[in-house]
Amino acid sequence: MKKNNIQPKPCQLVIFGGTGDLTHRKLLPALYNLTVQDLLPEGFVLVAIGRRDKTSKSYRQEAYKSVKEFSRLEVDEAAWWSLEERIYYQRFDFREDPGYLKLNKFLQEMDEKYQTKGNRIFYLTVAPDYFGVIVDKLETHGILKNASSTWPRVVIEKPFGHDLKSARHLNDKLTRVFSEDRIYRIDHYLGKEMLQNIMVIRFANTLFEPLWNNKYIDNVQIISGETAGVGNRGGYYERAGALRDMVQNHMLQLLTLTAIEPPGDLETESIRDEKVKVLKKLADFEPDKIDDFAIRGQYGPGYIKGEKVFGYREEERTSPESNTETFVALKLFINNWRWAGVPFYIKTGKRLPKKSTEVIIEFNSHLHPDYLQDFTSLEPNLLVIRIQPREGVYLQFNGKEPGSRQKIIPVKMDFCQNCQIGTNSPEAYERLFYDIMLGDQTLFTRWDEVEYSWRFIDKLSRAWERIKPDFPNYAAGSKGPKAADELLVKDGRKWWEI
Repeated sequence: MKKNNIQPKPCQLVIFGGTGDLTHRKLLPALYNLTVQDLLPEGFVLVAIGRRDKTSKSYRQEAYKSVKEFSRLEVDEAAWWSLEERIYYQRFDFREDPGYLKLNKFLQEMDEKYQTKGNRIFYLTVAPDYFGVIVDKLETHGILKNASSTWPRVVIEKPFGHDLKSARHLNDKLTRVFSEDRIYRIDHYLGKEMLQNIMVIRFANTLFEPLWNNKYIDNVQIISGETAGVGNRGGYYERAGALRDMVQNHMLQLLTLTAIEPPGDLETESIRDEKVKVLKKLADFEPDKIDDFAIRGQYGPGYIKGEKVFGYREEERTSPESNTETFVALKLFINNWRWAGVPFYIKTGKRLPKKSTEVIIEFNSHLHPDYLQDFTSLEPNLLVIRIQPREGVYLQFNGKEPGSRQKIIPVKMDFCQNCQIGTNSPEAYERLFYDIMLGDQTLFTRWDEVEYSWRFIDKLSRAWERIKPDFPNYAAGSKGPKAADELLVKDGRKWWEI
């Protein structure tokens, strides 16, 4: 396990898609914030690649505006200047060979100027269809300095395919050029502060780990809601839907980190091994009984914060008869000793009443018999790990109300780490960039994890394909389809709203 604030080795970061929205909103601000924290190596170069007609000077000016707008930290001119002089722009079409010849020569010049020693990170923020094209040409033109003293690394954003077959095809292309230990599959959720805190809460507190099993936990709820619709991503969303866009990666990541067995140590592969074991133990299901554990929905017109909004089928680049789901609720079981019989309820959707991501642990109500008899409305103990936008931990337990009457009420302890003045949690991409430079893959997805998650998602998707949904089935601004509530009601439970 690495120590904090280790200085990474000199390297070049080459971003394919350097003029894109992700680069300007997330990547450039993250690199600036790392500069302020003195976490970038002295020998660091950023090379942005795009097809637009720009110079390094004009690109730097645009990068400055993006950092001013999107950085969590105020722009310090001296800090910005130290980063700005190491930003370069290269214009070429990444599908064509001449640009790679030019790039190879330029990167060699940068190696000499900044003493980066051939260490290169290739960040692909382009459509997955082009991943294979780019890595093939990087290899063909000798741009990968693949020696024992240097390391080429490749970073790819989700989606990692749209099903198991396409994911395998994509992985085959990547692993033909890069070994698994040099492939960084980003799920930005894993960079979020409180998601990383889940393991700390469990394994660094004797208060919780002895209770983290089916003897003491009644159910686990993993909820991620968004008030936003699909916006201008309708074309992508028509192919993905909530199942592929959210459940296959983000929600299953939250599930595995919540449910893993204690690893033998905190090294990267030990943690990843335990996550894969959880996915392997997801209970199988009968496709013809899918409604018993899986609910899907699509938002229709409605109101968000008093403002009228379109339904999904009226959004830009969506079909007026679309059967794409924008909401998913699942009841899952993990077939192992620790979690036998404990349902894991997952819910995610767009155009819901609030934006939040939370993991809610509901403990069993094993109380003294007299309390069960005299106080029928006692609330269960809850532990809530808040991932975003509020970050923190909420604990609910029972206590006596002050006064002479014997009345028990829920008592709440609420810690918010990003509510206090002056607290400004690092963005996910800051942590992820830092780990990539250090060669730490703990917060990145290993191939077998991707493979097992797609196996589960594919079976669920095939079962849904046989049944035409009655969409839209929830109004924008509502809590989702009624069937999602009934999924828990028939078990004698409810979705918690903290």
